[in-house]
Amino acid sequence: MTDGSSMVPAATLIGDHARAKMLTALMGGRALTATELAGAAGITKQTGSTHLRKLLDARFVAMEAHGRHRYFRIADEEVAQLLEEFMSFSVRARTCTTGPKDPALRKARVCYDHLAGELGVLLYAGLSQRHAFDFNGTTVSLSAAGERLIAELGIDASAVRSQKRAACRVCMDWSERRHHLAGAVGAALLTRIIELGWAVRDKSSRAINFRPHGERAFRGYFQLNGVLHEVV
Repeated sequence: MTDGSSMVPAATLIGDHARAKMLTALMGGRALTATELAGAAGITKQTGSTHLRKLLDARFVAMEAHGRHRYFRIADEEVAQLLEEFMSFSVRARTCTTGPKDPALRKARVCYDHLAGELGVLLYAGLSQRHAFDFNGTTVSLSAAGERLIAELGIDASAVRSQKRAACRVCMDWSERRHHLAGAVGAALLTRIIELGWAVRDKSSRAINFRPHGERAFRGYFQLNGVLHEVV
């Protein structure tokens, strides 16, 4: 289709208030049950099941069964990136004040499985200034310098490269309106940041809470003090 009608089903799915709340809840990266998602959307479980069936059919979400329990998650990174960018566009269209009001979410939060918010944007900018990436048009890949940087942090670059997903992708940040790093490298960095005890995930939201010593270590390792946000 070339008349724009192919966008209508996806836009309709995202545009429903309850489904939008469900998808937003899943953007925290955790798999949730139908009951949990219905609660997040403020609807009954029966109504929630109807919405989840539509999201499953459209491949916006995926489901895993473990015993009697069924868990739902964002289908893949491409869907997560679409939702993050849609959030950014929606906020921009509505008001000049960008992103979430919660300072913790604005500073650092999980976007599917990688670091977003102010610190996520600074991380990508800092890595860019240290020549951690090779650029080919809009495609981003990890450079030799980037492999050394993540290896020194304790991340196996070869294991990251062997994953089926893209090693590096840029994602437009909802609140900062600049890019943060997604892909296998972005996910590995967030996992390692938490493993090192620099930060912990908030159990009730998408916020990533950096401990004072952890933020100092994070900024120091990636040389983020004084880094300018990237504008590419």
